[in-house]
Amino acid sequence: MTTQRPSRLAVPLIVAGLVLLPACAGNRPAGGLFGGGGKKELAYVARDVETLYTLARETLDRGQYRTAALMFDEVERQHPYSVWARRAQLMSAFSYYAARQYSEAILSAQRFLSLHPGNRDAPYAYYIIAMSYYEQIADVSRDQRVTAQAQDALNELVRRYPDTPYARDARVKLDLVQDHLAGKEMAIGRFYSNSRQWIAAIRRYQNVIDQFQTTSHVPEALHRLTEAYLALGMPEEARRSAAVLGANFPGSKWYERAYALVRQHAPEA
Repeated sequence: MTTQRPSRLAVPLIVAGLVLLPACAGNRPAGGLFGGGGKKELAYVARDVETLYTLARETLDRGQYRTAALMFDEVERQHPYSVWARRAQLMSAFSYYAARQYSEAILSAQRFLSLHPGNRDAPYAYYIIAMSYYEQIADVSRDQRVTAQAQDALNELVRRYPDTPYARDARVKLDLVQDHLAGKEMAIGRFYSNSRQWIAAIRRYQNVIDQFQTTSHVPEALHRLTEAYLALGMPEEARRSAAVLGANFPGSKWYERAYALVRQHAPEA
């Protein structure tokens, strides 16, 4: 089962007294002050810090997120010790995120945290990192390394800042991540079942039951366990799995199927 596709940042960023609205993608870098927008093409043009920051904000407001990120980076480059530089670091991370340049967003947010770990906007920096991983979650048919990274980042946010709006949103997304990881285990288990590699299949289904107990995949995992144990000639284990399924999910279609299998292939003596 594939998770619901992630939304853009659900909680607006409030920094420097300004509210950033959730972003949409598809913008292209604009020319102007910094040329074509590519990082290698960035031309140094000296400006006072307020002018630079204002230009970056205006560029962001126009939806030119990648160019805005470069401009915020330029604020820090030209005025590294100003108050504006600290603001620009986090705005850069947001702008990269809005442009779907997730690796750059993560690096910018991590840089902000390394320099300002106790800043009041630190929870939002962790949120950008978590969301940048979360929005890269792939279909269960593909490698789930980034899903695990998203889970770690969301858990870190909840652990550090449990009472923030960001943590509340992270908890919701953690449920979706768990369901996604369980779906991956189920997909592998079904592959092994279809290949009649029953022991390997059982291991995957048991992982779902042990590690992802709150997900929607548990009833099917118990049914598949019943099926696998019957295929291995282990009726007692099959009946046990079906009994657990019936006790916890009595109205499930998976229990009906498991019950039918047990009644046909492993009736009580």
